Amino acid sequence: MGGVCAIIPDYPPAKLDIKIVLEAVDKATIEAASRLDFPGNVDLIIVPDRLPRTKPKALNYALQFATGDLAVIYDAEDCPEPDQLRKAATVFHRASPKLACLQARLDYFNANENWLSRQFTIEYATLFRGLLPLFGRFGLPLPLGGTSNHFRIGVLRELGAWDPFNVTEDADLGMRLHRAGYKVETLDSTTYEEACCQSVAWVKQRTRWLKGWMQTFGVHMRAPWATLREIGLTGFLAFHAYFAGIIVSSLAHPVFYVLLAYDAVQGTLFRRGAGLNDDILLAIALLNFIGGYAVNLVLGALSLRGTRHRGLRPHVIFIPVYWLFVSAAAYRAVWQLIRAPFYWEKTEHGVSSQLKPAAA
Repeated sequence: MGGVCAIIPDYPPAKLDIKIVLEAVDKATIEAASRLDFPGNVDLIIVPDRLPRTKPKALNYALQFATGDLAVIYDAEDCPEPDQLRKAATVFHRASPKLACLQARLDYFNANENWLSRQFTIEYATLFRGLLPLFGRFGLPLPLGGTSNHFRIGVLRELGAWDPFNVTEDADLGMRLHRAGYKVETLDSTTYEEACCQSVAWVKQRTRWLKGWMQTFGVHMRAPWATLREIGLTGFLAFHAYFAGIIVSSLAHPVFYVLLAYDAVQGTLFRRGAGLNDDILLAIALLNFIGGYAVNLVLGALSLRGTRHRGLRPHVIFIPVYWLFVSAAAYRAVWQLIRAPFYWEKTEHGVSSQLKPAAA
């Protein structure tokens, strides 16, 4: 069980309808929560123990009790900036009804816990400060981050809410919103979380994420022509570049190193070919090799600007090593997708030595 953030939101309490969603099998948490004296705008929602035992199934159950026009999802360990709700409500009020979701930035308060948390923080900065704002600006499909998603409740219900069988329900919902013609944008506000800083727990968490991305790609490519028609060629290519790109690159990355090592042992590493075509292929390979790594390292360093993590810039050189951890989780995700596609491996929180976020 993770810790609950104590930051008080800057929002009228009378307009807050807070649901604390707990699973029926989690007796210890239910018992602890039942002893607390919650204010009148807080309800405990106990989700019946039915398969699949996933977060989206729990969210769908809780949604039927929600009131109001807007909803936001927070994990128990989240610490959003106090004015985040007010910012989101203001943007929705001024925006077109087609704006269905706002994704706030996610960041880690325990970035300097260890090497793994540093790399995790760089990865999050690249995604939430570099890539997602770009996707939103150009109207591309935006994979949501699972928490700090602000929705119009009416749109959620119109689309059938979350897929209870998808273990990264957020990425799938972002795609379904785009296919339905709704807009998803990023919100200029940050939610701080606890970075998974233990290697075994990190691999389990990343396994679930990658398994869910594989599920999402498979679901939306069951009828590729329908997907292409609904999101257009640009969105279709972006979907493949991001979803398929991450899946394929995660699986291919260690193979790439194996082939490099084999060529090095054979003495053929970067050796020129017998003809012009061989030399052109070698030049393309070198360009991809150098350019691909350089772009990712530069993007990681640039994404740390304006954050409290600028001191992490030297650590971007370890991103290729971090990718090997991602690859291990990717192969595990393939195995789980075959053996236990809907199994949700929960991540234990509250293990950081830096439990109190600086934002508090």
